[in-house]
Amino acid sequence: METTVRVAILDDHQSIIDGFLYRLMSAKDIQVVASASYGEDLLPMIRNNPVDVLLLDLSVPTSAENMNQYPMIFTMRGLLNEFPRLKVVIISNFKERALVKTAIEHGVCGYIYKDDQASIQQLARIVMIVAAGGNYFSAGAYFDLSEERSKKNLTPRQMEVLAVASAYPDDSTDDLAQRLNISGSTLRNILSNAYSRLGVRTRSAAIDRVRQLGIVPTFLQPPKVDQSH
Repeated sequence: METTVRVAILDDHQSIIDGFLYRLMSAKDIQVVASASYGEDLLPMIRNNPVDVLLLDLSVPTSAENMNQYPMIFTMRGLLNEFPRLKVVIISNFKERALVKTAIEHGVCGYIYKDDQASIQQLARIVMIVAAGGNYFSAGAYFDLSEERSKKNLTPRQMEVLAVASAYPDDSTDDLAQRLNISGSTLRNILSNAYSRLGVRTRSAAIDRVRQLGIVPTFLQPPKVDQSH
């Protein structure tokens, strides 16, 4: 008995979504059940649609009202805890080593660079591989997770906190701690250690620094508005 693999897509460019649909629609065992353009639509999309494989970009705005970068890395942990059978494949322009490594540590099954056209052309095959329990990474995206982390690199938790801080720059420390489900003192300790590694003294400077490094991707273009509705 054949099983249909249900796919959801998160990307802020409709042309990218359309391109993925073109690659997937020819596969009789794949059905795209949902797509979205904003980070805050991710969890509702997965909760409201049975999804086996999620294709997502790391660089999407938080919402139509909040154009700051959505904290995708932070969300990944909770998403996979809530949906442990969900297979996640990141398709992104960002190749920063710490970002890719953290995504892998959080449990993604694949990481494809958007300029890896050979892989994009095989997207349907990759979806089936991942759905069957396999993994797929663009050349250079995967590396030995047991490799010793450089002291200059942020920890996954520090990256999560700064990703959320980047998405909600006007939040107070207490508000930010509440979003992260941690105490204010824990948040301050995490930020203090991150500041030390980054060589900065303030949250805004840390956000600027991780954006410069590509650890928290900077959102550069507004999402395209669908004029058909």
